[in-house]
Amino acid sequence: MITTDQPRVKSKVPRTIVELVIATICSAAAAFTVELILLTVLSGPTLGMRDFVVYWATGQQEAHHLNPYDRDGLLQRERAAGLRPDMGVMFMRNPPTALPIVYPLGLLNLRAASLVWPLPLLIAFGFSVYLLRGMHGNPKNRRHLLAYSFGPALICLMNGQSTVFALLGLVLFLRFHRTQPYVAGMCLWLCSLKPHLFLPFGVAMIAWILFTRNLKLLAGIGVAMAANFAVMLSIDPRAWKQYLQMLHISGIDQDFIPCTSYFLRTWISPHTLWLQYLPAGLACAWALRYFWIRRNEWDWIKHGSLLLLVSILAAPYSWLYDQVLAIPALLHGSYVSKSRNLLALLALLSALTEIALFCNSVKPSAVYLWTVWTAPVWLVWYLAASASQTESQHHWPLNVKNWFRTASLTRATRDFPVHQPTD
Repeated sequence: MITTDQPRVKSKVPRTIVELVIATICSAAAAFTVELILLTVLSGPTLGMRDFVVYWATGQQEAHHLNPYDRDGLLQRERAAGLRPDMGVMFMRNPPTALPIVYPLGLLNLRAASLVWPLPLLIAFGFSVYLLRGMHGNPKNRRHLLAYSFGPALICLMNGQSTVFALLGLVLFLRFHRTQPYVAGMCLWLCSLKPHLFLPFGVAMIAWILFTRNLKLLAGIGVAMAANFAVMLSIDPRAWKQYLQMLHISGIDQDFIPCTSYFLRTWISPHTLWLQYLPAGLACAWALRYFWIRRNEWDWIKHGSLLLLVSILAAPYSWLYDQVLAIPALLHGSYVSKSRNLLALLALLSALTEIALFCNSVKPSAVYLWTVWTAPVWLVWYLAASASQTESQHHWPLNVKNWFRTASLTRATRDFPVHQPTD
């Protein structure tokens, strides 16, 4: 006689193996990157090679009432911080809305700023993942470890990049857009730190606000942006003019940027800059149609996940660390997916970015040259995860079997009604 316990035991074996693989990969990747973060923060010679030094130099310019986008002033400060002689000046290409955030760094010396800056980044990152897990009901599984050990996120923290703040703004919007739209609108200000990464997402957002007439959210956006502009102008009244001048001399059109839009331009016509913005334009048109078809059942966590991944893929320029913004979509996909193989695959793909970071010491820029596949792969993985949920819900043999069983029980109950005993 075959008991029903035997299949259950057999099914638990591959499940345990997959969970062990995921946990091992996530733990190893996180430990490796934490070690690198500590080395880069505590090692003086490497400070000038991190993106953090750009924020510090910009803050220093602000604190001394100088042009925060001045080439000579920035280069002098970055060289003093340890920037290699063969590297050119690095500009903070964030819009002037980011100036109030980096201004406090100008009040600290390089060493103190390098110790203080990672703290708000770590808090923003950890709180974002915590909120995302809560929005999915705080499941008892450990799938949130995929977010904590996500390769691009750890590289973002190691470089001291501000994209983590944009992630926090996005997650806060997802958390409060239904219950407290005014607060959600104010939180969207953080997304203005990296507006080029939200173009299709932003188009759908505008259409959603107009369709739902969500005036409270619109008011929150307006109040937050007005306050930001007031602080920014008090720091540097000519910030926007100086920012536009910097864009003309920064040479961003000549920089190597490992993203889909850049490769499209260099493949078709390297000197035709507008080609780099073509994918974003097409994605915006698609996003508008995507929203309009689903406008009556729109869900920002579900439908916004696909929008977000498309926005990252079609961005006119982006780096590997900017893909930290994919965490809400990938974590949502991991929670709805019924395939543990897909979860193990996501952990492995994330670990590959860590391996590329390790190889960066042998071959410079390997972390970017060997990870050009990541943005499209996250999108493909999410589509596969969503499909696995659909297949599990509509697996016809199981559904037919359950239907017949339910129909038989219903018929038996109808023909032979069960009477409850009475007192």
